[in-house]
Amino acid sequence: MIYIFDENAGDDNLSIKGELHKYLIKVRRHSLGDTLFFRNKADITKLHTYKISALEPRVVTLEHISSKVLEVKPTKDLHVAWCIIDSKSVEKVLPSLCEIGVSRISFIGCDRSQKNFKIDFKRYERIVEASMQQSGRTSIMTFDTYKNIATFIDEFPDTKVFDFTQKILQDSSDFKRVLIGCEGGFSENEKNFLESQDVFRLNSKMVLRSESAVMAVTSKILL
Repeated sequence: MIYIFDENAGDDNLSIKGELHKYLIKVRRHSLGDTLFFRNKADITKLHTYKISALEPRVVTLEHISSKVLEVKPTKDLHVAWCIIDSKSVEKVLPSLCEIGVSRISFIGCDRSQKNFKIDFKRYERIVEASMQQSGRTSIMTFDTYKNIATFIDEFPDTKVFDFTQKILQDSSDFKRVLIGCEGGFSENEKNFLESQDVFRLNSKMVLRSESAVMAVTSKILL
């Protein structure tokens, strides 16, 4: 864990209890005098350094040492438009997408998206926050939804599309937005609608699951 979110980070002293106390002492084996880093979501750019000044069975007390502005964010912005799939599959790759540097994910209701999948943005945000603390990232990944592909493309006509085609995504590719289909890919109506977009594929003969495609495409663009 690179840093810890705490709403009181920046105060002269911090008190840590509960599950975080157990994690720091029993799992991470921190002891008296150790240095820890904290951030406050109210001003996430500041990194606060604390030292463990008192260690009790249920409470860890930390003394503020210093604070400085230190941002850790991706060198590129990538907006992923992702046709809705099972939230469990999304949750598996969210930490990795955060670490890679995806800036924004728009979930889109596509023809082959199952209608019973419900998106829990609060849960997604908690997963991303945990990933940020592990990776050190300080820029927030944002989420939103769009009714269908046409609505999204109308707002973002520069969107590139991952699908089966002859054009292969090159290592030097650099663009702002990419659309990834759900399981089963795009419907014929959606394919016809997307004909005017810049469509590409990866240099692989294998069929990727939606979450595998998101990981592969974003990694190639951002890393």
